[in-house]
Amino acid sequence: MRLSAELVAFQARLGHRFRQPELLLRAVTHASIGTATRPDNQRLEFLGDRVLGLVMAEALLAADESAREGQLAPRFNALVRKETCAAVAREIGLGDVLKLGRSEMLTGGRRKDALLGDAMEAVIAAVYVDAGFEAARALVLRLWGDRIAAVEPDARDAKTSLQEWAQARGMPPPVYEEAGRSGPDHAPVFTVRVKLASGETAEASAGSKRVAEQAAARALLDRVADSGG
Repeated sequence: MRLSAELVAFQARLGHRFRQPELLLRAVTHASIGTATRPDNQRLEFLGDRVLGLVMAEALLAADESAREGQLAPRFNALVRKETCAAVAREIGLGDVLKLGRSEMLTGGRRKDALLGDAMEAVIAAVYVDAGFEAARALVLRLWGDRIAAVEPDARDAKTSLQEWAQARGMPPPVYEEAGRSGPDHAPVFTVRVKLASGETAEASAGSKRVAEQAAARALLDRVADSGG
């Protein structure tokens, strides 16, 4: 099959020329538009998640030969989570070539972390199936680039860190609630409030609840740290 001009351009940005171009088309096809004759990217996403995980695990072990499993795990999670995959996807313009159903188009699917992250994993799997593990590894290492060396030694996400902070002081887990929502339906902005049993609270806004929760947790962590809590 022949790829469209936009997929040919994306292939160039990706840095991999597909011997089986149908794999790339499948990798960018969301379930909202997939059919029996046009498979979506869900199975590739499943595979790509595992390929990405193996590449990152190898890279982290090579980067720090003295680190223990407990130190490596949060760094690994930071590198493979959906937000990181989505950030890489944005850098290569993956959202511009996603094949989406009308409902996802109208609700800003090309900008959603979940869709972009899933598609990035599917693209990794497509390269793996097309050219093998070494090609997939080279792609991941090039696209993730400095993120691997720059990942924080303690890269636990903010929600996990806040929960551990509370538990260490005998408190129940923090409570998160949606405090507001604004913007159009296709690009909503969520405001999330997090509260500790001791009464401290913080709020943050973002284009997804998940990101807003992380930002609110980070803000509250900074607040309790500043107060010497």
